[in-house]
Amino acid sequence: MSFEPLASDFYGFESLLTEPEQEALGKLRAWLESDVKPIIGGYWERAEFPRQIVAPLAELGVLSFAWDETKPFENSSVFRGFVALELARVDASVATFVGVQNGLATGAISICGSQAQREEWIPKLASGEVIGAFGLTEPLSGSDSAQGLRTTAKREGDEWVLNGSKRWIGNATWSDITVIWAKDVEDGQVKGFIVPTSTPGYSATKIEGKISLRPVQNADITLTDVRIPHALKLEHANSFKDTAKVLKATRGEVAWESVGTAVGAYEAAVAYSKERIQFGKPIGSHQLVQDLLVKSLGNITASIAMVHRLSVLQDEGKLTDEHAALAKLYATTRMRETVAWARESMGGNGIVLDYDAARFFADAEALYSYEGTREMNTLIVGRAITGKGAFV
Repeated sequence: MSFEPLASDFYGFESLLTEPEQEALGKLRAWLESDVKPIIGGYWERAEFPRQIVAPLAELGVLSFAWDETKPFENSSVFRGFVALELARVDASVATFVGVQNGLATGAISICGSQAQREEWIPKLASGEVIGAFGLTEPLSGSDSAQGLRTTAKREGDEWVLNGSKRWIGNATWSDITVIWAKDVEDGQVKGFIVPTSTPGYSATKIEGKISLRPVQNADITLTDVRIPHALKLEHANSFKDTAKVLKATRGEVAWESVGTAVGAYEAAVAYSKERIQFGKPIGSHQLVQDLLVKSLGNITASIAMVHRLSVLQDEGKLTDEHAALAKLYATTRMRETVAWARESMGGNGIVLDYDAARFFADAEALYSYEGTREMNTLIVGRAITGKGAFV
């Protein structure tokens, strides 16, 4: 199958991928266009997740590309970034599901788990046999998770007892396991645990009324004397610094997803500009509409350049927290502008699902906030610039 780069990749960054990477990306793109794009609007409106797509995602390797235990071929962080872009270009909720399953849940086990934990859980997560979630954020703790976690873990012999609550946990209404981060009452350090969701005392309730990422099944989680064996404590998750290792790796992926969301809105606006007739001609022939489209393409191109370099640094082992933070805050800010311009270019039609821009416009708000707000990522970069922390 010949690979055709996206027109919205204006400077041709996709041409830098290897042939196997291009082939895999092309297969994913074709499947998303044929099987996901036609149905996702309805699922978004109903706030349901299309669970039937999990098996095809696994078969395409999307849930396994990153991990040594399961990846089907040698691939780069740049390629995996383009996968995130491709998913979000069709739907940000699908991209978020993959980010939670493959990045946060599997990533936590890969980065912080023992060899035995990796061997047991990563293949199951990669095949979709097991659905994972990542429980860090709490009702009273979001940006201050490093110090503010209230969920506790207490060691009792060969068991740990977890108590507390979590909020905004993606996939959590139907996950089989959730990686729970809790503060050890003995030493005050944040530690990670693989918690089967069937464990007595664990409950998850869907958060209703969202205006963004509606198919993502976010949940409030309550942990009441949840007992798990010591074997399910992540061996190398012994402080928030270990949690941060997972977030650093996934924050870059969210930046790529943000670019994909901008691309999806931009492409919808371009298509609309060629079809919508006003004053006797397509609106794409009007200067003001072209101005919005060109500004959007500029945002997208600059953002691709940044996240591409970010992924190269990751492959080279040079990625820092401030690198990931700058990419996330920049890409999401430019995305927010771009989806607004796409919606604007459609006039009243921009607020209905029929033309896609409304969905991307709404979903951008969630990406702008999760995995570190713009303000918190700004402070991470600001500390790197000045050597002074300004978080409180």
